[in-house]
Amino acid sequence: MVMVTKVPSRPARVARRAPRLLLACGLAAVSLGSLPGAAVAEDGSSGGTTLTVAVSQSIESLSPFLAQKLTSTSVQRLAYEYLTNYDVKDAHPIPGLATSWTSSPDKLTWTYTIREGSQWSDGRPVTAEDAAWTFTTMMTDPDAATANGNFTANFARVTAPDPRTLVIRLKKPQATMTALDVPIVPKHIWEKVGDFSKFNNDQSFPIVGNGPFVITDFKVDQYIKLKPNKKFWRGAPKFDELVFKYYKDGDAAVAALQKGEVSFVPNLTPAQAEALSKQKDIKANDAPGRRFYALATNPGAKARDGAAFGNGNKALLDPEVRRALFLAVDRTTLVEKVFQGHAVEGEGYIPPRFGAYFWKPADGQRRAYDPVEAAKVLDAAGYRKGGDGRRLGKDGRPLEFRILCHATDPNDKAVGKYLQEWWGGLGIGLKVECLDSVSDPWVKGDYDLAFDGWSVNPDPDYVLSIHTCGALPRTPKDTGATDNFICDREFDGLYARQAVEYDAAKRADLVKRMQSRLYDTGYMNVMAYPNALEAYRTDRIASITTMPEAGGNLWGQDGYWSWWSAVPAASSGGDEGGSSTGVIVGIGVAVVVVAGAGVLIGLRRRTTADDRE
Repeated sequence: MVMVTKVPSRPARVARRAPRLLLACGLAAVSLGSLPGAAVAEDGSSGGTTLTVAVSQSIESLSPFLAQKLTSTSVQRLAYEYLTNYDVKDAHPIPGLATSWTSSPDKLTWTYTIREGSQWSDGRPVTAEDAAWTFTTMMTDPDAATANGNFTANFARVTAPDPRTLVIRLKKPQATMTALDVPIVPKHIWEKVGDFSKFNNDQSFPIVGNGPFVITDFKVDQYIKLKPNKKFWRGAPKFDELVFKYYKDGDAAVAALQKGEVSFVPNLTPAQAEALSKQKDIKANDAPGRRFYALATNPGAKARDGAAFGNGNKALLDPEVRRALFLAVDRTTLVEKVFQGHAVEGEGYIPPRFGAYFWKPADGQRRAYDPVEAAKVLDAAGYRKGGDGRRLGKDGRPLEFRILCHATDPNDKAVGKYLQEWWGGLGIGLKVECLDSVSDPWVKGDYDLAFDGWSVNPDPDYVLSIHTCGALPRTPKDTGATDNFICDREFDGLYARQAVEYDAAKRADLVKRMQSRLYDTGYMNVMAYPNALEAYRTDRIASITTMPEAGGNLWGQDGYWSWWSAVPAASSGGDEGGSSTGVIVGIGVAVVVVAGAGVLIGLRRRTTADDRE
């Protein structure tokens, strides 16, 4: 019998983003593979071992300039190198495409040394010019800045004085210069693209990249296939093929794991993880997550040009209504009943895994569950109950809200039922609208509330940037990079200050103050920090690296360590039997494997890019 290894929650780092919503991208009118000069990549196939991963989130785009969802950004990390990576042990910045970096005394000029001998999968050399072109394109074309524009908004100029040297000149100091989570793309391929807002990079394969894997095939809501990049500087992955296979239903994904049709399943429910932990040749992992789970309130969708749009309920613009709803959410019950203890109660915006930035409200600030106080707040604000027990708005109509729910997420549905009960006690109606994709109504502002969640990176800049005024769409017809249309000048002022603060302690204090401000506005109610519950077949995967190394998780890492390090089991070619080895406990030239372990030996714990990365 295989036991679930449960790692106590503790502060740690988290990956990049990868939200649950996001954007609707048009189909490309041109494909990279059909452009002049787009060479076919080496597929790297050397055998028949395939690592199949079940996923439930759609890929909205294969373009590094558009991709924002966790599954999408996880794929980008596998296909393209970034200037820097995150250490698997503790997530500190380590070399990636850049082998070293220095800054000028005034911190306004950063010089990166680009790795010698790095190649694109089509055999062309990777140079500093590729990185300079990537960043400059994001700086000059708003459509190329959709996914990661927060990283380049402060860039003044980017140059490549020689193939091995990249120079970035800043307008003012920027604290994220060793954590620029931006995929570097091949200039000789992408300079032929016209409209970055419509080009999804999904019309011709293989796709030229320089990461550990090469994307070879993709079918929307079916699968994405990747082969090892034999030219990857760190060494090619061990499996001959990596497949992310889409399952709309979580139970179907679990059944596929049990039958050996897939090798790995993330995002398990506690019941699924418990059942799988008792089955032969399956190892379950329970690790603190890098994600938060929240209620997002429509603050009145608007664009940067001032135009309002959407049909959000105006009553939610009243801070007292938001405060009352906040007070009528029992986080303890949600953790115990919905997540069955596999989560930590939510408070601040940054999960406890990222200890330096983790924030808790002060005693006088904390909005603990208190339905009696919630009713008093509504009464005092003029929202009184009618004769039928329903709470009335300022317009005399009953207060009724809609909440966007992900149809594929059982947590949304379960939490929705509790909210209906709790808010119903206040006399407020709630309609739970579960959709296969919430993106369309969300970007249109056609919602009152929504279940929200992002994976946080070790550097929190990105998940903070999506709540700034600058992330709003330029006009109602655009999408922008905003999560929830929040535009608060106090929050923006703090964001600007943390972005230029190099002193780690001072910057952490500013980030905590930002979380405090977000908490006080009531637009985001962080309810829980769910654990990462996942499982894999030990007769298919002999060893695999978690992040961080002690008690970490596998899916959605800040880096490519899990899939790059995965070693096929002796029977992974299809035999249902096989060895049951443990988890890699280090990354280097030598790989240390713990054999025959009945308990999963994890690295401390990573997180996803449900964040971005």
